[in-house]
Amino acid sequence: MSKKVKYYYDTENLAYRKIKPKKGLKLGYAALFLLASALFGFLCFVLFMNVPFLETPKDKIQQQEIESMKLRYSILNKKIDQLEEVASDMEDRDNNLYRTYFNYTPVSREKRKGIIDKNRYKELEGFNNSDLIITTSKKVDGITKSLAFQSKSLDEILKLAQAKDKLLIAIPAIQPVKNEDLKRMASGFGFRTDPFTKARKMHEGMDFTAATGTPIYATGDGIIKNADNSLSGYGNHIEIEHGFGYLTLYGHLSSYKVSPGQRVKRGDVIGLVGSTGRSQAPHLHYEVHKDGEVVNPINFYYGNISAAEYVAISKIANQENQSFD
Repeated sequence: MSKKVKYYYDTENLAYRKIKPKKGLKLGYAALFLLASALFGFLCFVLFMNVPFLETPKDKIQQQEIESMKLRYSILNKKIDQLEEVASDMEDRDNNLYRTYFNYTPVSREKRKGIIDKNRYKELEGFNNSDLIITTSKKVDGITKSLAFQSKSLDEILKLAQAKDKLLIAIPAIQPVKNEDLKRMASGFGFRTDPFTKARKMHEGMDFTAATGTPIYATGDGIIKNADNSLSGYGNHIEIEHGFGYLTLYGHLSSYKVSPGQRVKRGDVIGLVGSTGRSQAPHLHYEVHKDGEVVNPINFYYGNISAAEYVAISKIANQENQSFD
């Protein structure tokens, strides 16, 4: 098909002549066409990148899988939260019931969960849902370690229950000096004034004043570990290993009634009150150790005193006075 030719009527010459298009106009039309084409292409690209209906079937399947994974993780987190509540109840019973009953030191939640390496979750970083995955992984690891510790703790409690009779006779449970033999309970456990330096320092036991030669009693069944004056400041002293992590110490004795390696029972006379070592006057310095740590002896006088006597001793023991050693 030939290009359409346009004419105009020349009135001077009374004839039709061809209309010749200008070259500049042709170039303008060409430039306008190219610009319009570029804009149309850009709009098509934007639509292709953002309009959902242009997603491929594979993209739709992947998106569905991601949403399904988020839902499963959400459900898993709810179940983990429920397990953490159960584990928390078990920890509470373990610390405040079982361990209290058997005089075992409570364990903190941090120690039960242990230390988790910060770099453990590095490989999970850098993804769209990294926070969700890392948070869930930390929860799973925490409850796994907590339950593993709890299982071990219950095994220990079971062994203690099986050895309950031995435990009950081993625990220091009486006063080392009878009330009728006491002049007074001179000083308790805690910070007290040193009788020699007048400085405030930790007093790791209880002082019972009594006449020299007053009998001293083993407060629980055990084996004599030491009966000598090897510890600085304690003078003649006795240490009894009771088992189950318990040890008792009796200081400033005038004489011994037992020897190392000898097995004793609660209530046996093991020595006599004196004032040897770093002592201001005749008295017994008495300590209770549990798992290598000193503990307040007043918590163990439930075997031979009444409630009223316990309250009276406790009141005196809590006074921040001057110790006798």
